[in-house]
Amino acid sequence: MPRLFTGLEIPAHVSSRLSLIKGGIPGARWVAPENYHITLRFIGDIDNLLAREIAFSLDQIDRASFEIIIDGLTILGGEKPRALVAHVQDSPALSQLQSEQETLMRRLGMIPETRKFTPHITLARLKNTTPFNAATFLGARGMFETSKFLASRFVLYSSRDSIGGGPYVVEAAYPLR
Repeated sequence: MPRLFTGLEIPAHVSSRLSLIKGGIPGARWVAPENYHITLRFIGDIDNLLAREIAFSLDQIDRASFEIIIDGLTILGGEKPRALVAHVQDSPALSQLQSEQETLMRRLGMIPETRKFTPHITLARLKNTTPFNAATFLGARGMFETSKFLASRFVLYSSRDSIGGGPYVVEAAYPLR
């Protein structure tokens, strides 16, 4: 039974740059740069038949490529910091791609995603990190210079059921025109 999700890959030159901020935050489990991505839709553990239906349905998406802008670092979780992420600017093209995938998943009988789509790249998962330590880290490294890249395809990833997810495997790729 595969565990699937859709996402946008991060080019190697951007991943390399993001990986330079590693270190200096207690309780951080750093994500390997080759596993950086922007999740569009978490699908979850499903059977092989539904996985094939999803892969076929995603192939019907016809969208243009678009620019991704990474414009800073932030901590998710508020008073209980749980992740250090690179913030990704939302755009109409990004939101529409995510929304179309959400609609497709619902048509295939998937439970609707209840969380608001907040595009980001997880850099580290945090455990027992205090808000003070998170704020100190952002104060020292939060002035991240904007990065841009062209999203030219989205992918269907599989992952193993584990703490921290990866490694992620690209099961199918769907070009954006």
